[in-house]
Amino acid sequence: MMKRLDALAPDFSANLQKLLDWSSVADASVQTTVDEIIHAIRDEGDTALLRYTAKFDRLDLSSADALAFTREEIDASVARTSPELLAALTQAAARIRAYAEHQKMTSWQFTEADGTVLGQQVSPLDRAGLYVPGGKAAYPSSVLMNAIPAKVAGVRELIMVVPTPDGIINDTVLAAAHVAGVDRIFRIGGAQAVAALAYGTATVPAVDKIVGPGNIYVAAAKRAVFGKVGIDMIAGPSEILILCDGKTDPDWIAMDLFSQAEHDEQAQSILISPDAQFLDKVTASIEKLLADQPRAAIIRTALTNRGALIHVPDMDAAIELANRIAPEHLELSFEGAEQRLPEIRHAGAIFVGKYTAEALGDYCAGPNHVLPTSGTARFSSPLGVYDFQKRSSIIQCSAEGSAVLGALAEVLAESEGLYAHGASARYRVKDHR
Repeated sequence: MMKRLDALAPDFSANLQKLLDWSSVADASVQTTVDEIIHAIRDEGDTALLRYTAKFDRLDLSSADALAFTREEIDASVARTSPELLAALTQAAARIRAYAEHQKMTSWQFTEADGTVLGQQVSPLDRAGLYVPGGKAAYPSSVLMNAIPAKVAGVRELIMVVPTPDGIINDTVLAAAHVAGVDRIFRIGGAQAVAALAYGTATVPAVDKIVGPGNIYVAAAKRAVFGKVGIDMIAGPSEILILCDGKTDPDWIAMDLFSQAEHDEQAQSILISPDAQFLDKVTASIEKLLADQPRAAIIRTALTNRGALIHVPDMDAAIELANRIAPEHLELSFEGAEQRLPEIRHAGAIFVGKYTAEALGDYCAGPNHVLPTSGTARFSSPLGVYDFQKRSSIIQCSAEGSAVLGALAEVLAESEGLYAHGASARYRVKDHR
């Protein structure tokens, strides 16, 4: 089912690149549709929003006021959520919040010898928008992962949008929003929801940043509105890369591969090991365990199309290959993994040791599960509190400091032909020459 690759084969690099290639949000017809929707929302506001909600979600609303969930509706969803599930959401939220507290950036200043003060002031965004998928792909865990860091950062208002196709409400999603402290929720989705968050309508307020996963139309819309608002990332299919020395139960590894492959047919699961016999054992475990999986068809397609078992000469080569792939999720399932952690340069989240299943990070360990995909871990990081904070530089010159810096600025400004810059600095310096 899964491709077998050998890192020492002459054609390995070409085959690996082919395996890793993923066509992102580049469909011209999708972008054309998204652009039309964005322009309509900008021009018509709530009128277009109601029209697209009726068209795409098959939900006719009487007025724009009906776009917002009422407090009574949210409370009813919380009441319909089982006590066990509500307790799990609450416990997971507490762990996510505790981890996020460690991420907060702080303001700082220092004073130079002449009395000049330099520093950095950290402040939260005023308003953030959280996109939550509806219908088949409804993930309460993503509500917690996106909303809680924003709240810890001090965002003043958190707006959530979630489509309700055919009027069907996902109670657990609303319960998760309640637990996370989301301020307002609207029953809208797709590119039209992204446009409403970016530009605002009479009913939906404009936000400063949009976060959260969505389908190809949502991803294309986020890309299109970037610049007007901030976005978290353009996420590709889910990925897991496992490095294993052959000493972990092959059933465990097979199930970890399944855990990402079941997301959708484009998800990617890769195992790298120096033990060829272990790769055979994992293959046997996959065949043994797959039949009992409720999402077996999706898993089989993902493993067949984008999965791989890669044989390497040793763990050094495995680590080198992991840095080359820069995966979203990286499991280090081998002895002494914690000692080799500093060698991992590129990964969204790193799961250390054979007892650390990636799925724990998806739900309740504490670190965020919104992670860079498709090799972007080379230059980007998981979603965190810092994504909802911004930094302002602070400069406060003393008279003496102004004289020194002003003379220096004048020389540099005139070298660039910007004489008003130089004069501005000189006006404050003239009495100190």
